[in-house]
Amino acid sequence: MFRRPSLRSTVLTGAGLVALLSAGTAIAQVPTDPSVVDAPPVEAIEEITVVGVRGSVARAVKLKRDAATVQDSISALELGMFPDDNVADSLSHITGVSISRTAGGEGQKVSVRGLGPEYTLSTFNGRILATDGAGRDFAYDVLPSDVISGADVIKGAEAANTEGAIGGLINLRSASPFDKRGLQGIVRLEGDRNRMSELDGRKFSGVFSNTFAGDTLGILLGVVAEERDDRTDVAGNDGGWTRNADPTDESWLWGNAWGGSIDPNNNGVLDEEEYGLIGPGQFRVGSILEQKKRTAYTAKLEWRPSDRFRLVLDGLTTKLDSPQVGYQQSFYPLYAPGRWSNMVIQDGIVTSFDMDNPDPEMRMNPELLNQTSYRVVETQLFGVNAEWNVSDSLTLTGDLYRSTSSRHSGGQDSYVVLRMNQPNTAHISLTGARVPNVTVDFDDGRDLASGLANGQFSDADFNTHYFSLAGDNIDDEITGASFTGKWAASRGWLENVQFGVTYTDRKKSRDLVNNALTGGADYYSGNYAINVGALDGTVISRSFSLPNFMDEVSADFPRNFLAFDVAAYQRALAAYNGKPRPGGGTYNYAAAAPVWNPLQSYRVGEKTWSGFLQANFATDRWSGNAGVRIVHTQTTSQAWDAKILSIIENGAFNYTAVYDTPSPVTQESDYTYVLPSLNVNYRITEELRLRFGMAQTMARPSVETLAPTNTTESVSWGEFTQIYGGNAALKPYSANQVDLSLEYYFGRNSIFNVAVFSKYIKDQITTSWEPGQDIGVPGYLFNVSRPINGDYAKVKGIEVGLQHFMDNGFGLRAQYTRNWSSSWVGDEERPLEGIAPSVYSLGVFYERGPISLSLSGDHTEGFVTAINVLGGGYNEEADPITWVTAHAAYKINDKMDVTLEGQNLLDEANTYSINGNPLLPQGYYRYGASLKLGLSYRF
Repeated sequence: MFRRPSLRSTVLTGAGLVALLSAGTAIAQVPTDPSVVDAPPVEAIEEITVVGVRGSVARAVKLKRDAATVQDSISALELGMFPDDNVADSLSHITGVSISRTAGGEGQKVSVRGLGPEYTLSTFNGRILATDGAGRDFAYDVLPSDVISGADVIKGAEAANTEGAIGGLINLRSASPFDKRGLQGIVRLEGDRNRMSELDGRKFSGVFSNTFAGDTLGILLGVVAEERDDRTDVAGNDGGWTRNADPTDESWLWGNAWGGSIDPNNNGVLDEEEYGLIGPGQFRVGSILEQKKRTAYTAKLEWRPSDRFRLVLDGLTTKLDSPQVGYQQSFYPLYAPGRWSNMVIQDGIVTSFDMDNPDPEMRMNPELLNQTSYRVVETQLFGVNAEWNVSDSLTLTGDLYRSTSSRHSGGQDSYVVLRMNQPNTAHISLTGARVPNVTVDFDDGRDLASGLANGQFSDADFNTHYFSLAGDNIDDEITGASFTGKWAASRGWLENVQFGVTYTDRKKSRDLVNNALTGGADYYSGNYAINVGALDGTVISRSFSLPNFMDEVSADFPRNFLAFDVAAYQRALAAYNGKPRPGGGTYNYAAAAPVWNPLQSYRVGEKTWSGFLQANFATDRWSGNAGVRIVHTQTTSQAWDAKILSIIENGAFNYTAVYDTPSPVTQESDYTYVLPSLNVNYRITEELRLRFGMAQTMARPSVETLAPTNTTESVSWGEFTQIYGGNAALKPYSANQVDLSLEYYFGRNSIFNVAVFSKYIKDQITTSWEPGQDIGVPGYLFNVSRPINGDYAKVKGIEVGLQHFMDNGFGLRAQYTRNWSSSWVGDEERPLEGIAPSVYSLGVFYERGPISLSLSGDHTEGFVTAINVLGGGYNEEADPITWVTAHAAYKINDKMDVTLEGQNLLDEANTYSINGNPLLPQGYYRYGASLKLGLSYRF
């Protein structure tokens, strides 16, 4: 039975770490062996260092060959130069790895063997990285690639490795000043240009290292400063699709047609042929503009007073400042009786209709949407590590670190809408393009598309409408300590034994600041709307068009924008204070201002003790390890809850919920896992080896799912859904996994490998959907959604990889991963969300003399991102995407080279749809192709 560590054991562990960290002084005074002093000088041997693509490939192959379990690696081309500008982009070339992208097309989240980011753990020099999101998955866009020297994707499991990954453990490595002794350094200048947006960027990076005092002391310093302007063209379906109730489908008995069931024959009855009929609810199209600034500083001080002791102090601090402003047009054609006419139906979808009802609340009212995101992330990691060779057979290592990440955007994000108020008729049709056709003709002779293009609209054509100000303050703090050892047994097949204990204390808090809880988002809407022309000052600032905007989308819709500044709009609303408000009273901006929202705020704490014992064995042909890791975690979470007392109807599709006083909810939980592992490597020949691994692994639930938060914000627009965030009793994912791989090292720096894997995942976290529930609100039934532990999931797959670098300078890199997955909740089989069924890539490169060239294409097959979005069998899917990059470098001399890089050369977009149906688009994100020119100087 597992026992919790006592206070005494905690003190002894801390004392051992202190003793280890202070042992170097005594070791430094050990007399030098006279035989070594008197030995004749050894003739210097010239060191030949292979750099560039060839050197990077060589190091990656060696790391894979020497690894105890299934592993793939990437390595820097040389000091301060990584193969790609973004670490996630470089990882995407590795067998079985795929990535998701953020605004501007930059790689952000990493998935391994098809399993999503929540199944993956990211560490830096073996230390867990704090994150600025609600979960544990690390956002790689906060970390410039210049600060690392390599990354290992560990797909198998060893008792000695940090627990918390089922898909894969990604360990980022920083360089050491002793990697290459003496004075080393590089400075690099880069400029980039995006061909779609015609926006530019610039970057400076520098790395310096040196060793002193007879090569016993080393220092490494690095700095990165980057600025770039990005643009992402977007289209989405924020309001979801309307789907009629279907009495024959238990998952959709209630439907989500809160405006009324779509009724093509206008008989006021849900007829059988209308069961499950789908139509548009809301859609938007526009562009996100981002001004990204990123800085990073890294330092490492390493002291090696003797061969028996090493002390390392290192630190990393980064800041990502990337505010985004989205200018979009929003359309809200949600069905209501009498609102649609001339409907055309195709395969159960309303693909065309007119909107000609003269009622101002029933006609189409095009909207201007300003959506901003204030993302400023500060990430830090500081640590000290000591290694002491106590004797020829015993080595002890101590490590102490603190990792933090913070993002404070509370109340600074916006989703603000101005609504047109002019009589019009409109026509909507779905054609399979990413945006529906939209035609709006106003009664005064203007039309929406040409009016926007020719500047025919002004403030007086709009009313105030939705006014959401939000954002959260997230702080993540991780304190970790470990005390490990290795005893060289050298007894027959037993090579050495590793052992150790690790302690991690993680505290994560989220404070949501918004104006939804108080009804502030609807304070100026519906019956309380103000004509924008009546506000002091000019709210609508300008009309503009963007180069190449949505030119790959063939639909007919307005492609020009009217812009308004949210800050100026807020000032104008505040200046309107004191004017009469319909229904009594006067306008008061303070009633619409953002406040702390306790219902979606939380505090989560985790304290984890883990201990491991691992035996490493080796014979002439056999090697491997067997071990066990025991993990005990205590979780404490706090959130707040408040009952809805009543719901006020402000107008069509516009409601305000009135809440009771919030009260705190505190939960505690703990769990213990025993995680055995076995890895066996058999060297069939010098070039051919077989690997086998089996283990039990675990991945902790995303942090936000451990807090009992809930939201009913959808009440605001008439969708009565309560969404629970989670609870502390959610169990971690656990998996029994098996790996088998064959690796053939058929040439220098060349490998062909085939691997098969299988994972049986228990307690995978999925989402329940409970329609028509009575949650205690008089007159209303709610749909309820909550995260739950499913029964189990199965994932199995195959990987094939090829890497070959020929003597003539040409090389090839290819990989293919195919997996099959499914999950069960009760008797229902579901697809496992976030798992791409296949990923593959192909890269060709050439390096000879001063010239280096490479071209890579990475393809991710379509996959399910969310299940049952419109009932059972209606899943949101990411569509396939191929990302092509190229790199060219020319070495001018030994100190200077010039590079040219291309990203997303096919100008691919990330797109989403329901069940892959082009008539049901869910999202569109286009980033454009970009080119980057760089100049490097070494000293």
